[in-house]
Amino acid sequence: MPITSREDQYAVTVQVDAVSLGTFDKLSGGELDSEETKYRPGGMGAEVSLGGPKTVTNITVSRIYSLDGDHSTNLSTLKASVGKGVATVTKQPLDADGNTYGSPIVYTGVLKNVKLPDHDSGSNDPGMLELEISTNGTVS
Repeated sequence: MPITSREDQYAVTVQVDAVSLGTFDKLSGGELDSEETKYRPGGMGAEVSLGGPKTVTNITVSRIYSLDGDHSTNLSTLKASVGKGVATVTKQPLDADGNTYGSPIVYTGVLKNVKLPDHDSGSNDPGMLELEISTNGTVS
């Protein structure tokens, strides 16, 4: 039987400017894609795909906002790093028992956006920290 995984079977960690921000709860994006180039030859020839350069979509990571960690320790680093901070996101597969499995998937790029928790006096939803990383064109 093949080893399979669920979406919760990953440990996602983030570093910005070599400062470890710890584990995040959610990761979206990071798809490997390419630009599409097609050529239509003369004489009504069939269209030919020429491929194109590879691209990696931006990544968004999020977790509950911690007052003693994110607010008091990491917020100044995050604010200063928007638009220029080097970010590394590591997505480590885990087996069904929570043990690391195989090599991690590593994305690098620049911290593009920091979204602090929303405020709603009538809500008891968790306050979330969300980071968007503009990825480089490679995934290791």
